[in-house]
Amino acid sequence: MREVACNMELLVVDDVCCGLENVAVPALSNVEGTRLSDIKYTPTNVAGPGAPTDPSEMMYEGCDCHTPSCSSDCPCILRYGPTYNNSGCLLTEELEKFLRSKPVLECNTSCQCGEQCSNRVAQKGVSLKLEVFHSLPKGWGVRAAERIALGRFMCEYAGEVLGLEQARKRTQNMKQEDMNYILTLREHIAGGRIVETHIDPTYIGNVGRYINHSCAPNLLMLPVRVDSEVPKLALFAGRDVKIGEELSFDYSGEYGNVAKQGQLQMATEKIKDSSKLKPCFCGSEMCAGFLPFDPSLYEVHEIK
Repeated sequence: MREVACNMELLVVDDVCCGLENVAVPALSNVEGTRLSDIKYTPTNVAGPGAPTDPSEMMYEGCDCHTPSCSSDCPCILRYGPTYNNSGCLLTEELEKFLRSKPVLECNTSCQCGEQCSNRVAQKGVSLKLEVFHSLPKGWGVRAAERIALGRFMCEYAGEVLGLEQARKRTQNMKQEDMNYILTLREHIAGGRIVETHIDPTYIGNVGRYINHSCAPNLLMLPVRVDSEVPKLALFAGRDVKIGEELSFDYSGEYGNVAKQGQLQMATEKIKDSSKLKPCFCGSEMCAGFLPFDPSLYEVHEIK
């Protein structure tokens, strides 16, 4: 390891992304001998045990927009309405609640528009300057190495797509000292159905796995679909982010919703095995005290 003179941190890894993203993301630590977990890097989701759908499977038709960038009459945009402006940022802060309540569909592999189309954002992977750093007492974290404007795409939260039983098995087999990376997305669709997506970057994942929780986060998560019905869990700047500021999102999937965070914590505290609760170190005034997680993954079921 070599020392980085500007902040007296040690370079642990030149690029945690193994050259698979648009930019290198270094890992730094001010504690000599610190090591990252040995994982397989993937820029996007991959099928894991019990996955109901392979995220690499092509499921959407492409548009016939033979232009560098699609206009508002593109079928992909018309399907659910526009999500990004011409610069590829989320439309406005005022539209945040609206965006979280509607599906987001980007142009896909079969589309005839150019690679620089403004409706191709989350699929492009990491393009901003980020750094992984050792953040005591939380462990590893991610910070901005450049100023990031409101609405800019940061990265996916990518990993293995698991079936429900496999997600439960992995969750219930965790030890107290283990980090819980499994994130469950629930989407309410027509007919009252609920579609669940379980993402686990514990063994196979991307830089998103190092982003810490905060009860007052600066990132928001949106499910974005491109080729497959399996969504990309895309993280966007929920406000302007300064250089050197740690990035965070709410592991419960909320953004600035204290009431729902409190409801989730009450459900969390009802689980019989309280040893599964992990303290939150975000330090915000709204801190709920414990990291949120999906209590349903702790329900007693026969694990095969």
